[in-house]
Amino acid sequence: MDAKISLNQKSAQEMTRSPHPPRVVIDTNLVLSALVFAQGRLTPLRQAWQSTRCQPLVSSVTAAELIRVLAYPKFKLTAADQQELLADYLPYCSTVRMPDQPPETPACRDPFDLPFLQLAIAGKAEYLISGDQDLLCLADQFACPILTADQFMKKLNP
Repeated sequence: MDAKISLNQKSAQEMTRSPHPPRVVIDTNLVLSALVFAQGRLTPLRQAWQSTRCQPLVSSVTAAELIRVLAYPKFKLTAADQQELLADYLPYCSTVRMPDQPPETPACRDPFDLPFLQLAIAGKAEYLISGDQDLLCLADQFACPILTADQFMKKLNP
């Protein structure tokens, strides 16, 4: 356990000293919450990508999912509102072109989470940020750390 704490502390120190912001994959639900609830608990995550303290990664599949979810009737967003919210996220992202043969990932209970795992590998993400238990439960089997938004913000602001 002490070795893990030291590793996490070292990772936080490296993150704050690195000349490049950490490359991160943020799942759709967290991005959506950060965008739609501008003064919600995920506001610091939104501020982190907008101030380039982290570099979100997207693929055509993950961007398309965000666009699709923003159009859900329950959010009551006009097309203009949707475009405005996308403009608060997509320009801050780096697009990763996925290989024809997607990278192998650990078995995942939810097939809709696979694009995020594959993006993290193909994009060489330093963190996958999620609130989804189907992703969080893979943390000890995955190539990069899978963190909650709160855990990531603690690393970003030690």
